[in-house]
Amino acid sequence: MPGPFEDAPAIGPARFTLVGLAFLASGAAALVYQVVWQRILALHTGIGITSIALIVSAFMAGLGLGSHAGGVLSARVTPRRALRLFAVIELLVGVFASVSCRLYYEVPERFLPGLYRSTLGMGLAHFLALVVPTFLMGMSLPFLVRAMVRDTATASRTIGTLYGINVLGASLGALVTPWLLIRFQGMEGAVLWGVAGNALAGSVALLAGVGARRASTSPPSPEAVPEPPAGSPLDPGSSSLRLWAMLYALSGFIALALEILWFRLIDVSVKSTAFTFGTVLCVYLLGLGTGSLLGAWNAARFRRPLRAFLLIQCLLLLYSSLAVAALGRLPKSAPGYRWFFGYWAQDAFFQLGADWDLATLLRLYLLLPVALYGPPTVLMGLAFTALQRAVQDDPRTSGRKVGLLQAANIAGCVAGSLLVGLLLLDRMGTTGSLRLLLVLGLVFLAVLARHGGPRAALPWVIALALAFAALPGQDAFWTRLHGVTDETRPSFIGEDASAVSAVTPGQPGHWRVTVNGLPHSWIPFEGLHTLLGAVPAIVHPEPAEVAVIGLGSGETAWAVACRSETRSVDVFEIAAAQPRLLRALNAATAAPDLERFLSDPRMRIQLADGRHALLRSEKRYDLIQVDALYRTSAMSGTLYSVEFFRLCARRLKPGGIVCSQAPGRRAALSLAAAVPHGLDLGNIVIGSNDPLPVDLPAWKARLASVSDYFGAEVASGILERLSEARPLVANLRSRRGLNEDLFPRDEFSTPARDVGPRE
Repeated sequence: MPGPFEDAPAIGPARFTLVGLAFLASGAAALVYQVVWQRILALHTGIGITSIALIVSAFMAGLGLGSHAGGVLSARVTPRRALRLFAVIELLVGVFASVSCRLYYEVPERFLPGLYRSTLGMGLAHFLALVVPTFLMGMSLPFLVRAMVRDTATASRTIGTLYGINVLGASLGALVTPWLLIRFQGMEGAVLWGVAGNALAGSVALLAGVGARRASTSPPSPEAVPEPPAGSPLDPGSSSLRLWAMLYALSGFIALALEILWFRLIDVSVKSTAFTFGTVLCVYLLGLGTGSLLGAWNAARFRRPLRAFLLIQCLLLLYSSLAVAALGRLPKSAPGYRWFFGYWAQDAFFQLGADWDLATLLRLYLLLPVALYGPPTVLMGLAFTALQRAVQDDPRTSGRKVGLLQAANIAGCVAGSLLVGLLLLDRMGTTGSLRLLLVLGLVFLAVLARHGGPRAALPWVIALALAFAALPGQDAFWTRLHGVTDETRPSFIGEDASAVSAVTPGQPGHWRVTVNGLPHSWIPFEGLHTLLGAVPAIVHPEPAEVAVIGLGSGETAWAVACRSETRSVDVFEIAAAQPRLLRALNAATAAPDLERFLSDPRMRIQLADGRHALLRSEKRYDLIQVDALYRTSAMSGTLYSVEFFRLCARRLKPGGIVCSQAPGRRAALSLAAAVPHGLDLGNIVIGSNDPLPVDLPAWKARLASVSDYFGAEVASGILERLSEARPLVANLRSRRGLNEDLFPRDEFSTPARDVGPRE
């Protein structure tokens, strides 16, 4: 029987550097794919947290299955073959990714439309779509561990270093994907860079194997590494390994749950744009990779790895809770904190990607994320190395143990994503979910008490209990993060899986309506959204059935329903709490226009992603109104793309029109490219499948019939805007500069070099 190092290439600094470079490129490519694939698949199921949780869970499930399979198979191959298999896996992932964008964009709607009509079906569809590439990705670490681990003494250091390098590559991928790749080359171009990363990883791994074969002279004999004793507590089938698997699964559950909660907090507190997710994910992965490398370089210090692992889990929960408590309880005038409170209180927001104020950038996208989850993510990386220090006792089974434990951890991640995304945020909110995680931390303390005695666990029980008590209540926490200064008037807060919605007091007699921290509209109705609803309602001869995408304060829907000919208005709103908050405000204060909107029997508010609702229904409308979105808001590109406007055109009755705000010329030209006829009214554009003449006399007559609905002053403003109408002309020279589903240029602030002048 061959020894454990039979056919094993020597590991020198040059070879390890090559393998490290390969795994760095692999990690970067994986995050490029995750960011892009998640966005494309969300086009089929909506952009709510339920959809994202299902996509993330499907992605993680494939990784977990691949990790377990790779672990089992790695124990059956020699180190040299394991390195070759790693290279082959990287190349196969790249081959799949090269066709993935069009595959994910076009195939699901053509072959799996029925699965997208239920939550279970959506989860299954995402799993089927992602299982092949993620299964392959999951196999890579176990095979690489099998190829690189040579002895028990250095196993945890080798594994921790490889894992840390891979995560740092992932951090780099998370950063460059929105800032460079999607921004300048679109999603298909971004994925091709990921393919190049896989090709580099596979090629370098093959090169490392060839170099090692030439350098290898006399591999150690089988006797160089002793066999583990029979019945060893670290044997793969032993109770100790099962204990580690269960602990690591719970660790994964907590880690993914915390990740979702942290991103929710950052989303609201920085008032996010399209660049926010990748930027804060970069910080998260940077901490995780740094912790893993620190643990690897100090692995010998984990002399009691079980105790270290358990205390690390408790410490990261304790820090996470106290950081959130500080965010919600610090005095408003505290040094450093005062700036953040002032930022939350204002309507204006930092448009990352378009604004470049260095001090603001550093405060929002470095200081805040690092303070919130920098130390916990470093601790997560340390925990990974402590785990490897505890279980790695035989190079032959190193890959198998890594695969088994990673599969357990990922299973916990899947459970954490689903439970938090589908249930806990709805039932308990952010601070309530965090309290539940503190309770789960008692499981680690129970194990600590069993192995180290109750006295070892008691101080930590007290610390977690104090952190539990320090966390603020839901409404008080979110009121603080919305910068409310007038506490004499009530604030209305609603958090669920879809969003954090808020109606908070502004100037005397005014209220601000926000979703995830971004201002959406105001009460009393202030005019902009009135124009957006009233103009198309006047242009259409008889808008009997109307759809409005976006509720906000209700102003656009109220204005679009000004005509007596209108029989129904379907209002699609993804932030589920908003209708309830508007009703609560209406009950507490006098707002005549809001009362009129809420009591209008024609209004039918539907809690759904508007684009997804149009995609799944065959209903036709006389008028589809797309409510205003900030150009750089995350996922705004799904409502300003040529493909979306074409979808709207397919849902129009004969003579029907679609109206959208045009935050830039690109959005107007994208609508012009989607429909044959259109009207240009500055920052409002209207399109139709049928001729759409400028008919000011007819519009004046219709406006006169509803002047009492708006009042003379508002009606005058509507007429002024109608008087600016002229035909919307497609600019063929700007074809390469339009907003597309796979290249959302406006959302990512792509330079407008190829957008022609307004015609």
